[in-house]
Amino acid sequence: MKQNVTQKLIASHLAEGSMEPGREIGLKIDQTLTQDATGTLVMLELEAMNLPRVKTELSAQYVDHNLIQADFRNPDDHLFLRSACQKFGVWYSRPGNGVSHPVHMERFGIPGKTLVGSDSHTPAAGSLGMLALGAGGLEVAMAMAGEPLYFSMPQVMGVRLTGKLPDWVSAKDVILEMLRRYDVDGGVNKIIEYYGPGLENLTAMDRHVIANMGTELGATSTVFPSDDAVRHFMRQQGREDVWVALKADVGASYDLEDEIDLSELEPLIALPSSPGNVVPVRDVAGKEIYQAYIGSSANPGLRDFAVPALVADGRQTHDRVSFDINPTSRQILENLMEMGLLAKLVHAGARIHQAGCNGCIGMGQAPASGHISLRTVPRNFPGRSGTKEDAVYLCSPETAVAAALTGKITDPRELDMPYPQFEEPDEIIINEKMLVAPAPASAAVELEKGPNIKPLPQFDGLPDTLDGKALMVVGDDISTDEIMPAGSEILPYRSNIPEISKFVFSQIDEEYYDRAMEHQEQGHFVVAGDNYGQGSSREHAAIAPRYLGLRAAIAKSFARIHWQNLVNFGILPLTFTDEEDFERIEAGDELALPDVRRAIDSGGQVDLHNKTKDETYRVEHSLSPRQVEMMLVGGQINLFRERH
Repeated sequence: MKQNVTQKLIASHLAEGSMEPGREIGLKIDQTLTQDATGTLVMLELEAMNLPRVKTELSAQYVDHNLIQADFRNPDDHLFLRSACQKFGVWYSRPGNGVSHPVHMERFGIPGKTLVGSDSHTPAAGSLGMLALGAGGLEVAMAMAGEPLYFSMPQVMGVRLTGKLPDWVSAKDVILEMLRRYDVDGGVNKIIEYYGPGLENLTAMDRHVIANMGTELGATSTVFPSDDAVRHFMRQQGREDVWVALKADVGASYDLEDEIDLSELEPLIALPSSPGNVVPVRDVAGKEIYQAYIGSSANPGLRDFAVPALVADGRQTHDRVSFDINPTSRQILENLMEMGLLAKLVHAGARIHQAGCNGCIGMGQAPASGHISLRTVPRNFPGRSGTKEDAVYLCSPETAVAAALTGKITDPRELDMPYPQFEEPDEIIINEKMLVAPAPASAAVELEKGPNIKPLPQFDGLPDTLDGKALMVVGDDISTDEIMPAGSEILPYRSNIPEISKFVFSQIDEEYYDRAMEHQEQGHFVVAGDNYGQGSSREHAAIAPRYLGLRAAIAKSFARIHWQNLVNFGILPLTFTDEEDFERIEAGDELALPDVRRAIDSGGQVDLHNKTKDETYRVEHSLSPRQVEMMLVGGQINLFRERH
């Protein structure tokens, strides 16, 4: 049978199940990636599981999200993570070394390998010909313990690329075009594989941009072949010895097909407040801006800074604009310095920040309230920037620098200058100095815990009947940023579940925490529309509501990673069989799932009784037998303890 790249990657790592769309499969995982906003919980989970040492080929922990040292909490967590890496056998990337995804691609990524990360943008490594998936931290902890990664076999969507990008159009516009076509849920239960002659004109880092934001489509992952462009990248990084070719068989087919002629694309931009709200830049040109921000895991390559530097060379940014530059790795920062490009940015008025996620996750660089911020980041969910009344637009580096110079949204093709031609050198500065290797397995290492690091809460199993109020009823596309916000005030509590739980749903309803605490022992429900839990993989959006007593979430549909996180911590995810029933439930209604243990163990459908309205609705679960067992005992950690 002729196979595409995705099928080859899955077939070579298949541990359980069969490759039929919709069936649960288990994959052997070669590498894992964790970052500090989620990795602290992963390390606490490894401790709770009594795991002596990771069993993967390579695991790496990055400190890139929580870099602001406003008090003791973040520094304490950094030291805890360093000690945990030494204890469990994990590489440690020090604060300031850079964003996990580009650094992992530079130093550890290998074509043909599998990678799972506790960050939803982990599929960026698909740019190298890897099968890379984002997951909740507990899924990653299980992979580190040698367990397979389980998920439903997705459909494979082949996107054929032809042509060559015009001047002033770059890889960001390719993924924005995909979001224009498919919106934020068009990739759900799909792996998107790019192929075709247009790939010849996209570098490995161009592909990273596209693969990174495939997550915003809701895709399970994004895959590219490992070809000469990947080989050139590996050679440039001094790692050509681990390169292998990986291409689709001639005549391989896909479950779904689409095609993009790169030569027909134009500069695109996503309007507030969704990555899927995409229009041509020319449609909104002329609007005054406050901020232009370049960097993040979505545009992390050397060219993503070099082209803006050449555009801004000899010019000055508009005096009302904050022109923010976030180098994505220390290695890229050093190369920008060596090539004289950083000086051009600084002279043009840029504000240079340390290598890390920073403003992308709301850790500094917040825009002025109600004023437009153009960003090359992957997401513009409401309030994610750190400003509640924000107006964040997503765009390419070319569009961002054009706006920085003019003070207004500008189609970069309208700049009075030729498009700068930049080609990366074959040899660059390589920096591995801030990567710390794990201690030998024989070393005795104690975990270093500051006062803000609290043990994981322990949760009980599913009761015979669930009975409680619908404390929240929300609409479509609710993101994990809205369930469990990030930002400089909240993220430092990531290793303290009781404290971070005070912020659950705070962007939507500031009184939710108080109501939930009143019903913590009895338990309560959340009711939602389509695509509930889109966005970040942060499992705090499951474990913190569970701590507050959330026992079941009932929605029209769920985002994949959040659905799995709910299951992992014993929150029952159910979907309406008749979506019109969603409209019949109001906040405050008393709901019940009678005899729920027996019901989920014996079939897929369950009766939901609305005691307030004396109505009954049919809801269903899509749990595998393995997940039903997990749900009955109260979550993944409880099941792991029982079996080990």
